[in-house]
Amino acid sequence: MRLSLWQSAFIVLLAAGYTLAKTTRSPGTTPSKSHTTSTHGTPTTPVKPPRTPSSPHGTPTKASRTPTKTPGKSTTTPRTPATTPGKPTTRGKITGTLPTTRKPGTSATTSGTSATATASLEPPIPGVYPVATPNYLPSVDQPALVPDFEPAWRDAYTLATAKVVGFTLEQKVSIATGLGYHGGRCNGNIGIVDSFPGLCIEGSSLGVRDADFVTAFPAPINAAATWQRGLLRARGAAMGAEHAGKGVNIALSPMMNLGRVAQGGRNWEGFGADPFLASVSAYETILGLQSSGVQAAAGHFINYEQETNRDSYSSNVDDRTQHEIYAAPFLRSVMAGVASVMCSYNLVNGLYACENNSTLNSLLKSEFGFKGFVMSDWYATHSTTSALYGLDMTMPGDITQASGTTYFGANLVAAVKNGTIPEARVDDMATRILASWFFVGQTNFTQPNFNANEPLDAATNQHVNVQADHGTLVRKIAAASMILLKNADNTLPLKKPRRLVLIGSDAAPAHIAGPNGFTDQGGVDGVLAMGWGSGTAQFTYLISPYEALQARARNDHTSFSWFFDDFDTVGASNAAYYQDAAIVFLQADSGEGTITVDGNAGDRKNLTAWHNGDALVQAVAAKNSNTIVVVHSVGPISLEAWADNPNVKAIIWAGLGGTETGNALVDVLYGDVNPSGRLPYTIAELPGDYPQLATGTDNTYSEGLFIDYRHFDAANIHPRYEFGFGLSYTTFAYSDLSITAVTGQPDQDGSQEANWAASKPYPQAVGSSTALWLHRPLLDVTFNVKNTGGVAGTEIPQVYVQFPANSGEPPSVLRGFTDVALQPGQTQTVTISLSRYDLSIWDVPTQSWMRAAGTYNITVGASSRDFRLSNQSPL
Repeated sequence: MRLSLWQSAFIVLLAAGYTLAKTTRSPGTTPSKSHTTSTHGTPTTPVKPPRTPSSPHGTPTKASRTPTKTPGKSTTTPRTPATTPGKPTTRGKITGTLPTTRKPGTSATTSGTSATATASLEPPIPGVYPVATPNYLPSVDQPALVPDFEPAWRDAYTLATAKVVGFTLEQKVSIATGLGYHGGRCNGNIGIVDSFPGLCIEGSSLGVRDADFVTAFPAPINAAATWQRGLLRARGAAMGAEHAGKGVNIALSPMMNLGRVAQGGRNWEGFGADPFLASVSAYETILGLQSSGVQAAAGHFINYEQETNRDSYSSNVDDRTQHEIYAAPFLRSVMAGVASVMCSYNLVNGLYACENNSTLNSLLKSEFGFKGFVMSDWYATHSTTSALYGLDMTMPGDITQASGTTYFGANLVAAVKNGTIPEARVDDMATRILASWFFVGQTNFTQPNFNANEPLDAATNQHVNVQADHGTLVRKIAAASMILLKNADNTLPLKKPRRLVLIGSDAAPAHIAGPNGFTDQGGVDGVLAMGWGSGTAQFTYLISPYEALQARARNDHTSFSWFFDDFDTVGASNAAYYQDAAIVFLQADSGEGTITVDGNAGDRKNLTAWHNGDALVQAVAAKNSNTIVVVHSVGPISLEAWADNPNVKAIIWAGLGGTETGNALVDVLYGDVNPSGRLPYTIAELPGDYPQLATGTDNTYSEGLFIDYRHFDAANIHPRYEFGFGLSYTTFAYSDLSITAVTGQPDQDGSQEANWAASKPYPQAVGSSTALWLHRPLLDVTFNVKNTGGVAGTEIPQVYVQFPANSGEPPSVLRGFTDVALQPGQTQTVTISLSRYDLSIWDVPTQSWMRAAGTYNITVGASSRDFRLSNQSPL
């Protein structure tokens, strides 16, 4: 039997008397034991015997992955973190805008940053590798910087190890075992253990789930559609502040599954269909969340791409596809210092994701060097021996809802006592959990002041208002995420039309039971502002398009009317007649598979608009030559029935904008905000054009690297609107492309760099895929962008790489982007850096990120098919 790196390391460290994954540290004083929290449930469930999982594709041998030092870390210049933000060491410095240290529960600013400080940096290339802590970060305006959280993790492990030393076996197990269904105030709860106050774990991907006086933020898919790092981080910081204010230790966010299946029910909880865009979005969200003192939980690890049969299907994924596509956002999350990772319901290559040695131990903890802890999704634990394969915490704790039994708890204690599981592994589990708690600074954290299970219980709900001014940020993100798909005859922006009519129920406020009329938003009544399921939050308020547009019409003295019956096409047609403009509202909803809406069991049944949408547009366009369509949707829908209709003059893709949806739409429709959103996925002409559409039990990822636009490009399929596409009320010109190598001082990892340049593998070690030499800037792509139109606007330049022809890569892959705000006539020079990782392919035989042999081409443009500048790489 071949031992994995993790198994080999475990045996070595166990023999040496150390906790797995522990760095050298001085133990602190042993905490006193005031009481012991018992593990719930008696060992009535038999412990499954240990087993050897089937080998992953291309698992490296033990000898090839023996570490000699931490990859990417200089052995000659030890790092010490800056002790106080703004007080750098003398090893190099850069001035940037950093978030101030914020007490839990206080508000993040709408910009996401609020103080200027100086970050200490680490040679060999000054300005690349600043020492960081969760509340002391590089500026969002310096995306090439790679924050070094190693010293902060080392300090956290020192404190955690000292604490765990004083715990009994039962106490250590308690830290890893949830209290079960309704076992506390939160969705998930870890109980008090000695001086450790326990943990409150709560969703969702867009706010604090099951709580009042919170903000319903734009969905993650909308955040990604902004293509703006500053807004992504600001959104994360504001969400983190609200979780902290409610006493939530761990926010179950971000979700970064990739929308492999166009109809996937939870795609809106992720960041789109491209691994680079999803990686950047997850990275900035995590930095924002944890800057507010809340632990982020990256999910769902891994290959959780559909709701259909989610507890039983196996995602069968080859090793190269796994590394380059589906694991990429999680790698970037580890580099953001993410405190926890949630494993998923499905199986991966035949093994459950929450007891999968290949993905949890070999990939996440060893290759990526993840230092936090792995928790299960709710009821995704399948055995006690899952602890051996990488699971650190079981949630919510019980085997089935309210069963009173658990795979951990007393069963895990028994497994340790009978020798099935080494106690050193339990030490590691508890240490990882406590280290994450120390890492984000939760020793004086707010206790939960709400009750997710009994929200009307006066004794346990303090109704703390944590919204601050986050509505302003919501409106800004929602407007920046709106994508102008069509604008014939410069129909938009609107200029005080004399007569305006709104058509379709999606324009309306919820008229039956208000915006929270359905449990977990499992239904839609009026405007669609989020999907359904555990990724939702309560609306404290919801501004519909009807309310916002009527207010604007009143100010403009516009004659304003509406027609909300989706199925009365004759009435809609008549209402649109003789109007200066008719705005038709469409929607398409989806969510988690625990809820079925209109026959959609999580995943969508098709890609058509809901509520008779196509017929509604056609009826209105037949009577009104100035028809505008607004789409609130969880993902792509078919537009072919009417997109080319000459009377459909404009299309705005509004997505899921959250609580300020209506106001944000008015901002864009009237030109107060120039639309700058870009598609985070492809909108196809035909549903069958997508590489994966239907959901079922056959989940062999046969398309490999060719998902979304990569598939369309390789198969030469014309999309309706391509990935990265979006129009503006102004125009932009690109010029003067130059691609230059980034130079700096000699590096301790020069041999790895030389091997990479020669397309050779490098020695493997713990954290080898997150090593500095692989991720720091290698090339600077510099060009000019000019606003050639008549109004101010924001352009989203995108950098795509064309790999050598023999590399096996898709024709083009996104590897960089930024946002550039320009006044009319203004020109700005833009530099986007590319790293070796950005220019690498995963070589399965050698388990290395390697340079493909041959010539690289670099293109700059406005979408995945609108290339403006191109040149060969100087590599």
